[in-house]
Amino acid sequence: MPQVYFLCTVNSCRSQMAEGFAKALLGSDWRIASAGIEAHGLNPLAVQVMAERGIDISQQRSKVFDNDYLLHSDLVVTLCGDARDRCPVTPPSVQHRHWPLPDPAQATGSPAAVLAVFRAVRDAIEADVRTLQSWSPAR
Repeated sequence: MPQVYFLCTVNSCRSQMAEGFAKALLGSDWRIASAGIEAHGLNPLAVQVMAERGIDISQQRSKVFDNDYLLHSDLVVTLCGDARDRCPVTPPSVQHRHWPLPDPAQATGSPAAVLAVFRAVRDAIEADVRTLQSWSPAR
């Protein structure tokens, strides 16, 4: 059973959306979690845009990364430069992917413009998670 860990800075938007898509698209044969370098709570706009795709992430919780889970993962996906730069060294058996995505929580402008940024990031994450459907851990 592959174990995947999605990491971003505060585990409120990008990694939460990635966890939601992975659970929906990859199924119960995968162990999936997300975390942040810090935990700042789930962003309500992330919940909203995921609900637009029929995925409920409202019960997910913002968490600080767990080093034991990280070390036992088959794949660690960082979704921002801060998480990539601050991610602890992992053994060679842990594969790493980096999906450099902007933080939608930093978007400015009208409510419609901010929501458009959240949707664009959500759609990019969905496309990236779909690439994992053909991925398998190195054995």
